[in-house]
Amino acid sequence: MFELPDPQLVFAFEARVDVAASLDIGDGMYFTPITGGTVSGPKLSGRVLAGGGDWSTTRGQVTSLDAHYLLEASDGSVIDIRNRGFWRASPEVDARVEAGEDLPETSYYYRTSPVFQTAAPAHAWLASTVFVGLARGERGQVCIRFFEVL
Repeated sequence: MFELPDPQLVFAFEARVDVAASLDIGDGMYFTPITGGTVSGPKLSGRVLAGGGDWSTTRGQVTSLDAHYLLEASDGSVIDIRNRGFWRASPEVDARVEAGEDLPETSYYYRTSPVFQTAAPAHAWLASTVFVGLARGERGQVCIRFFEVL
């Protein structure tokens, strides 16, 4: 029998996503419009296009996230991203974040599982690679560091 290696994470890029105020849909459901942003890193750079959004549902102390938006690489290629994940924190941390305080990623659990699609040959690797996103709020943006799983 062969032993499977432990997965390794390699930093690919960070998206700094600009968002507008969340809209309360009711019953713990919200929609947060995505209004733009930037993408930078060793494997991808460009911008976040306006027009997508994040649909979230909060039940108890756990919020499930389902964001869908577009990236435009520096070469003009358009990349679709569907980014699902979870936010969970203690009530004290939640209150501090709601009050606008920026806290380190270690204060809460904010992780995503992104899936990319594109027809651009230069970026096809995104659509055939598993990624993990580590997210944080920072100065009114959602910042997500994307790591390839090797």
